[in-house]
This record gives sequence, structure tokens and C-alpha cells, in this order.
Amino acid sequence: MAHDVCPAKSESTFSFTQGFIFGQISIVLLLAAFIKFFIFGDPPSPEVTAAVRHAERRSRSLAHKKSLLSLREASARQTAQQPALSKKRSSILRSGPPSLTIGSILDKTYYKVDSHQPESLDWFNVLVAQTIAQLRSDAQHDDAILASLTKALNGTSRPDFVDEIRVSELNLGEDFPIFSNCRIIPVDEDGLDFGPGKAFDANRATREGARLQARMDVDLSDMITMAVETKLLMNFPKRLSAVLPVALAVSVVRFSGTLSISFIPSNSSDNTPTKMIFTFLDDYRLDFSIRSLLGSRSRLQDVPKIAQLVESRLHRWFDERCVEPRFQEIALPSMWPRKKNTRGGDEAIADVERSMSKTKGVDIAKDLREAARKEVDAEADARADRVHESLRYRRRPQAEGVFSMSNSMPGSMPGAELDIPT
Repeated sequence: MAHDVCPAKSESTFSFTQGFIFGQISIVLLLAAFIKFFIFGDPPSPEVTAAVRHAERRSRSLAHKKSLLSLREASARQTAQQPALSKKRSSILRSGPPSLTIGSILDKTYYKVDSHQPESLDWFNVLVAQTIAQLRSDAQHDDAILASLTKALNGTSRPDFVDEIRVSELNLGEDFPIFSNCRIIPVDEDGLDFGPGKAFDANRATREGARLQARMDVDLSDMITMAVETKLLMNFPKRLSAVLPVALAVSVVRFSGTLSISFIPSNSSDNTPTKMIFTFLDDYRLDFSIRSLLGSRSRLQDVPKIAQLVESRLHRWFDERCVEPRFQEIALPSMWPRKKNTRGGDEAIADVERSMSKTKGVDIAKDLREAARKEVDAEADARADRVHESLRYRRRPQAEGVFSMSNSMPGSMPGAELDIPT
């Protein structure tokens, strides 16, 4: 008779205490690795970081250019397949003078694209320096820039775990950007070059809707700093469970790149004004100096990972706005002279009079009151002298034996004399 044998129960090789200890050691090791590599890890060198970012931007620009060329080829094939429709031009309506093409503009301005030397732009640097110096001077005497920055930082996109942001330091720098090596380059309607190393063909550029683009090198070495203070709020498991003070200072140390500026003429049919577009090429270099401070009592200073995150975010913000293929577009006002924009002449004198300070106005009013008082006193003295002369004229010498009364009686006519016999 076979007996059923129950299988022996396998016992765990680790006890509860051993498992607990192993779990605690694992957590400690993970925390140590996080603190070492995330908080106190050495950041890569600026040269390596700049090279990696430049490679990423260059690959993105090449991919965009390749997609534009493929779309252009597809559009050209589709146009070639469609039959051409010839339209008879009316002989009654005559258009005005033909618009200037790229070739005619370059010929009339004596600019040779293939052989013209780049310009230094020294005069332009002086004008830009004066403008920036005036902006810095206005910022020192006015808190409008601080109010604008605070409003922009505390906008509607601020997350819930970030408290109100306060600007604690603002330094607009002391140096000025230097523009140099300016050259004029024809580009097509998509902003692409007509092939480097080839002779410029004005007719081809006109057919492809080209426009002139000014490219200039920009170099700035300065210390432009903005420091902010805020608090990180922990709202789990309940609201304001923990608060972590954070202080962050970001400084722009250096910027170098190539600025591209071009104009898009107005279109009367679409009622669009003339526009100026500018962008930076993907070969720019932007270096930051980021300082951070975490905590209130036990503080962590200059955490490398925080600096990397902030720098990466700033580079992304700049790339998404004004680095090719993206650009900024500004509508220009009308250039025709208008009465409301006229300055000088009598209007300048009126503006000077209106802009006189309150102290000078008080002094002038005081002088005017003093002059008026003197005129009143002089007029009163002149009136008294006339009265005295009139009285002396009215007196007559007394005749012998005759009593003359020069004083007029009440109700008598002036100048009448009464002769009373004695």
C-alpha cells in the first residue's frame, strides 16, 4: 500500500532581520550614489558642453534644410506635370515702374557680393553703446524694469510648488557688444544660401524670390547678472508640508555668434507692412555662470546639477526663439514724414519751456511778483506826485485887501474862488 508523502516545505534562506538589513543597506547606497553623482558630481568642461550643443543645433539645421529641399523638389515636379495656362495681358491697364530686383539694387549701390570686403561697423558699435548706456542709466533711476521682470517671472505659467519669485539683484553690465565682419549675402525665400563657392547669378536670384541678408559677427564679454529668491513648496500629503528656500543667481559671461538681419517688403494686396526679421546662426557660443543656494540653516551652495539644469533650460529658451530656423519678426512703421513726428523750431522751444524744473518755475514766479510789486509802487508814487502838482497849481497868491479862499466848499465847482469883501 503506497502512502502519500507530503513534499517537504522549503525554508527561506534569509530571515526577516537579514532582509530588513539588506533593504536598508540598498537604500543607503542609492542615496549615497544620488548625492555623489547628482548633487556633488563634477560637471563637464564648458568646451565639451559647447561642442555637444553645437553638434545638436547643426544636425537640427541640416535636417530642416533637407526637409525644405525635399518639399521644394516635390513642388517643382508637381508644377512641371501641370499644363501651363497662358493668360493674355490686357493692353489697357498699365502697371507702374517695375520693382527693383536684387541685381539692380546691388548694381545701383555698387556692391559686389563676390568681391566686396566685410565692414568693421565701428560707427554702429558707437551708436549701440550710446543706446545701451542710456538704457542702463534709465534703469538705475527707475524701477520699471524690476516691476516688469517680477511680473514676467510671476506670470500665469508659474507652477504651484514654486512660491512668489522676487528679484534680489540686477546688474546690466559695464561693457558693450562689438559688431564686426558685416557682409551682404543673397538668400532665397526660405533663408537658404545660393550655394557657397559659386558665382552669384542675379537673374536666378530674382526668379527664386531672393532677398538680401546682412550677416555680422557679435561678441560680448561682460557680467550681466540677475538673482532671484523663492521657495519650493511641498504640498503632499497636505498643503505646505515642507518649505525649501532657494536663491539663484544667473550671469551671462560671454556671447559670440553671427546675427542675420533681412527685410521683407510690404504687400499692398495683403495689407501687410514692411517687416524686419533677425535670427542667429547655429554656431553661437553662450556661457553662463550660475550660483545656487538651497536651505535656510544647513545650506547647499553651488550644486552642479542645478547649474546644468538651469543652463540647459536657458539654452533651450534661446534656441526656440531666435536661432535658425526660427527667427523674430518685427513690423516696421511707415517711413513717410508726418506732422506728429516733427521736432525742432518753435516746438522745441515750447518743449524746453514745458520741461523746466519746478524750482526754476518758482524762482521765475517770484521774480515776476517782485517786478509787479515794483511797478505798483512806482505807479502809486507817480500818482502821489501828480496829486501834489495839481494842488500846487490850484493855489493863487492873495490880493491885498482881499481874502481869497482856495479851499473849495462842499458842492462847489473845482477851481472856483470866493471873494469876500472886508
